[in-house]
Amino acid sequence: MFISVHAALHSTAFALATDAVLALGILFWIGLAHWVYRDARRRVDDPWLVALATVFGLGLPYLGAVVYLLFRPPETLEDARARKIEVRALEERLLRAVDRCPVCRVAIEASFLVCPVCTTQLKRPCVRCSAPLDPLWQMCPYCTTPVAAAGLHDLDAALTAEAVVNGNGKAAPRAAELS
Repeated sequence: MFISVHAALHSTAFALATDAVLALGILFWIGLAHWVYRDARRRVDDPWLVALATVFGLGLPYLGAVVYLLFRPPETLEDARARKIEVRALEERLLRAVDRCPVCRVAIEASFLVCPVCTTQLKRPCVRCSAPLDPLWQMCPYCTTPVAAAGLHDLDAALTAEAVVNGNGKAAPRAAELS
């Protein structure tokens, strides 16, 4: 029995299998180090830290890549830049949240029923409390009177009314006209 185990462990096939497993292990280790390098370049702005992460990935077989995974930044540099641009755009939109007339683009207040410059009807008054109502509203939020009593019988009519008020039968204003 021990002679057959000894013969199997010292056979050419076992030596080739051992060499193949060792070669695959080394190839996988180098592949992990390469992945650490590429991922660190995408996530870290400092070239010294990228080099340190790569050396760490190469220096500690398999363990270096696991440690890198634990301490790497959670988002890529591209994702961080995109998030900053998106936040800046949202902040700018909030800063210029001034209502404008859809026809003459003059600044208006939220309570206006008509534009004071071009007399475009912006909102309808509630039949009960005369509060300004947006065209999509189904009920007055101030006195709970159904908007259908004001002449709008369904959502399609409200959407049509809003399209007429916002579009006024013309093409939507270009971005240059909005600012």
